Amino acid sequence: MTTEERTRLGQDERGPSSPDQRYGARLRRRSSSSILLDQLLDHETANLAETARRIRTDGTLEAAAARIVAARRRFVIGGAKSSAYAALLAIDLSASLANVTLVDGVAARPVDILCDVRPGDVLVAFSFRRYTRHTVTVAREFAAAGGTVVGLTDDPDSSLARLADVAVVIGTRSASYVDSPTAVAAVTHILATLTAASAKGARRRLTRREAVTHELEIYEGA
Repeated sequence: MTTEERTRLGQDERGPSSPDQRYGARLRRRSSSSILLDQLLDHETANLAETARRIRTDGTLEAAAARIVAARRRFVIGGAKSSAYAALLAIDLSASLANVTLVDGVAARPVDILCDVRPGDVLVAFSFRRYTRHTVTVAREFAAAGGTVVGLTDDPDSSLARLADVAVVIGTRSASYVDSPTAVAAVTHILATLTAASAKGARRRLTRREAVTHELEIYEGA
């Protein structure tokens, strides 16, 4: 059976595709909270370790950081649950880089972005099971307009991985009824850090940002 067939049937290695099916398969049996806690922690630890091994050997995360640093403008997008990952990355990138835009559909709409794609622009797209059509469509149009697409996804055969210039594959297996965000958050954090470390002017920008934060009294005790 092919990967597409397993995905269509909801029977791939991560189990059923919908949260309600996963809840029934994994949490319907009575178990003590300590047993469930151990299962969840074991799965999260193993999944994070597996993802770490992959990105250490395939070089995709370093390649993604290099594309982001070299870009003239950076756009970040994600749909449904992935919108949270996109927002996290956009915030962290903005601390060390200029021209970072979160494509949220309100302040920055895909239609406006796609009408003005230029060589040197990069779109960082998050797409995880169950793969929102909107994100993949925007990424495809961005690439067709001449921009560079960096994809963060959970399957090397996903639509986003196939069209991306660089595809970072992240494990999301879980013992829960929802796919794991642990490795996604970790990879997002590492990507932002690698980018900041390579970006010219990052230290100056961070220093100025701290001064402005203090002047605006954004945080308690500032």
